[in-house]
Amino acid sequence: MKYLDGYRDAKAVRQFAEKIKRITTKSHVLMEICGGQTHAIVKFGIDELLPKKITLVHGPGCPVCVTPLEQIDKAIEIASRRDVIFCSFGDMLRVPGSRKDLLSVKAQGGDIRIVYSPLDALKTAQANPQKHVVFFAVGFETTAPANAMAVFQGYKLGVNNFSMLVSHVLVPPAMEAILSSPNNRVQGFLAAGHVCTVMGYTEYEPIAAKYKVPIVVTGFEPVDILQGLYMCVAQLEEGRHEVENQYTRSVRLRGNILAQNVIQAVFQVTHRKWRGVGEIPQSGLSLKGPYELFDAERRFGLADYHAEESTDCISGLILQGIKKPHQCPAFGTKCTPESPLGATMVSSEGACAAYFRYRRLEVDKKSAAKR
Repeated sequence: MKYLDGYRDAKAVRQFAEKIKRITTKSHVLMEICGGQTHAIVKFGIDELLPKKITLVHGPGCPVCVTPLEQIDKAIEIASRRDVIFCSFGDMLRVPGSRKDLLSVKAQGGDIRIVYSPLDALKTAQANPQKHVVFFAVGFETTAPANAMAVFQGYKLGVNNFSMLVSHVLVPPAMEAILSSPNNRVQGFLAAGHVCTVMGYTEYEPIAAKYKVPIVVTGFEPVDILQGLYMCVAQLEEGRHEVENQYTRSVRLRGNILAQNVIQAVFQVTHRKWRGVGEIPQSGLSLKGPYELFDAERRFGLADYHAEESTDCISGLILQGIKKPHQCPAFGTKCTPESPLGATMVSSEGACAAYFRYRRLEVDKKSAAKR
């Protein structure tokens, strides 16, 4: 298949769904890691094409969703300063902090600008030497190369009024945290194709071997996802636990070496707290060496923060695959995209947002039951 329509071909989708039904003899719980995959599954009803023995749960693959509450509060404090231009991708502006979100700060006069690249933020710093420009560096390994390059260029050019609030997280440690939990249900993974485009998939092989789970690197269209599910179910039915690559049109075994080199030059691995989940050892990136000068937390003295999550929000359980969005008591009632309790409802990749948008019937059933 050459064009996008081919990966949404109804005939190919039905064929893979039938193949999965034919080989399924046991019950299996599978997790897709990426929020983009979650939205495709819910939007196209892929889970509804599967045999009842196959259960799909949704993982912590939405970088906006797992950005800790404390980090949002730090962003709000920085963005509220009169001497700061705060740059961010648009999907971070409505993520709730302890008391408000970045959009509220913008409405109150904060100079917050939506950018499409960290290099745009660097250009903003060069064009506004009288202000300090901060970029909110959020994401998995996918966005790390561009963020690292912006810092590298800032250092090379001597742009002293530029820094980053870094909240990068890494996928493999999160997978291990899920698999080692006493509450784990996951028996196989669909790994995020864009992350593996950068990093390759050799780092998944020890995880598959240690926990005896199949891991299939998968794309984002319906045919991709169903083929990935078929490959994963086939392994489980045959008693195998290997790493396989469905997304061959983008992913290579060792990934993009140049991108990895710039990440390793600028960042170091560190412990990172995940929203709703808690701290996962060695699961994040922070600036290292001379590039620490571009660390906004250090520059503004924001190291020690603590914030409490809403007790009404079960996003942590959803991100670990223990619960589904419609099982949350606040889903569609106290928590909606207009008034979200957690990031999984407001993010464009959040599981709760996907269920609210594409499974409106679940919301209506819940409302009817309360009436």
